[in-house]
Amino acid sequence: MQVPAVFDYERASTVEDALALLRRHGADARLIAGGHSLLPMMKLRLARPELLVDINGLKELDYIRLEGDELAIGAMARHATVLSSTLLAQHYHIFAEAERVIADPLVRNRGTVGGSLCQSDPSEDLSAVFAALHARMVIRSATETRSVDAKGFHVGPYQSAVRDGEILTEVRVPLRPGSGSSYRKVERRAGDWSIAAVGAVVQLQSDTVVDAGIGITAVGAEQFTCTEAEELLRGSDASESVVEAAAKRCGELCNPSPDQRGPVDYKRHLVEVLAGRALRTAIARAKGDVN
Repeated sequence: MQVPAVFDYERASTVEDALALLRRHGADARLIAGGHSLLPMMKLRLARPELLVDINGLKELDYIRLEGDELAIGAMARHATVLSSTLLAQHYHIFAEAERVIADPLVRNRGTVGGSLCQSDPSEDLSAVFAALHARMVIRSATETRSVDAKGFHVGPYQSAVRDGEILTEVRVPLRPGSGSSYRKVERRAGDWSIAAVGAVVQLQSDTVVDAGIGITAVGAEQFTCTEAEELLRGSDASESVVEAAAKRCGELCNPSPDQRGPVDYKRHLVEVLAGRALRTAIARAKGDVN
């Protein structure tokens, strides 16, 4: 039988309450929201926190709203809320396209944006989405608030920039007029972890790419992205040859591991195909050719 080690439990009523509990117990405390990643690890005793701080009651972190020229997404926003948000859909198709292929309705109804990001699973979808969007993560402690860009948030497999005594409170996404976005994923079965997935965001101005973002997951892409492919796109005319070159670079620079899902060459080819499809759709949406 899989049984977690003994632990204590506290339910936080506010962010300040949660931060106080984390500060008091240090590295022995862990936050729990949806619990879909942490609880299985505790059952296998891969994680053995002495205290769980339940933050499900923190409604102050459960929101999606427009603030100036940015979208603000609270860390306690559920996957299902992101999927159904008309505000997010109005600006970026990538959110709904990614959320539709994340796990299943049971997980999406409980799992949170913050929990997914802080778990820093190398195959996590939202990490690729926010990398493509060039988002910023807002992190609070008892004494300061700081922000980290999406590419710097993940410091290694299952390791994020959130330190002991800190909470990820919000994700901020810049608005890009004239942009289009898309997410493409291949999985063995519906709701499974990706074999490979690629998200793309392209901003056009007079048919010239003024900004581009690419997010890649499950194939060992450094910081969930491919900076060289983004640079190939910026300043270009978004022609088919440029898209092909950028997609090829994505495949070349990822670092997948061979496993039951396929060999390395197959996964690299898959990334190239998915990157090409995501970029073409993002460009077409930026031009207003498709919804």
